[in-house]
Amino acid sequence: MELRTLGYFIAVAEELHFGRAAKRLHMSQPPLSRAIKHLENDLGVRLLHRSPAGVTLTEAGQTLLHEAKALLDHADRIRAKLARTTITVGMLAGHGPPQLATAFRQQHPHVEIRIRETDLTDPTCGLRTNQVDVALTRGPFDETGLKTRILRHDPVGAVLRADDPLARRDHLTTEDLDDRVWFQFPEGTDEIWRSYWNGGRPRKGPTVRGVQECVQSVLWNGTVGLAPLGHDLGDELTVVPLVDLPPSPVVIAWTKDDPLTRAFVEAAVRALYI
Repeated sequence: MELRTLGYFIAVAEELHFGRAAKRLHMSQPPLSRAIKHLENDLGVRLLHRSPAGVTLTEAGQTLLHEAKALLDHADRIRAKLARTTITVGMLAGHGPPQLATAFRQQHPHVEIRIRETDLTDPTCGLRTNQVDVALTRGPFDETGLKTRILRHDPVGAVLRADDPLARRDHLTTEDLDDRVWFQFPEGTDEIWRSYWNGGRPRKGPTVRGVQECVQSVLWNGTVGLAPLGHDLGDELTVVPLVDLPPSPVVIAWTKDDPLTRAFVEAAVRALYI
């Protein structure tokens, strides 16, 4: 019995569906099904009741789920003691919720957390260039070669000056803003990311890199910017919901499944998942 196989079983037991468990594990379904069948054969018991609708746990499966979680948690603690004690976390423009810091610090009091806050030109926060181990960021962006987990979806609106005629509207579409000047990210910025924050089409306007540059561009020049709803931008600016733009996902992204990174990802999901 391998720890990896127990991890497979936990995923199936929690999802109660082989397809969802395979997606969670970033693998295809057939090898996952074979691994669980081999585990049942090794133990000599049936762990799951299978049906077209999904799976349910047998009494033996419920027992193994409890024991497997405890065993893997203990194994992770051993690895953490023997492995590195520093993790570098990339954050996009302040996506560092205090509840996550509290939760992770309580579970891993001896781990040093290094924070790298990045501007808006790199939604991976340095993950692709190996400057960070994990990134708390926002999408959409090119996820090729990355592992990601969506924590929530934030509706987005147009950032306008409070005295802008459109600021009095209950909602807008991107077409309502076609004649406006939009801020731009520099050349070389992730194309999926650039397109989203330009409302899905090419625009013209000043180049910005940071949140405050975006805010000041709107405030001084009336440039159109986009921002998640609920952000407090001050009395001089307002955010009007855009009804034709999909929500922006808040995500955690990583590349390597070492124990410390995995522990941080799991802590983020527990603390922030909605």
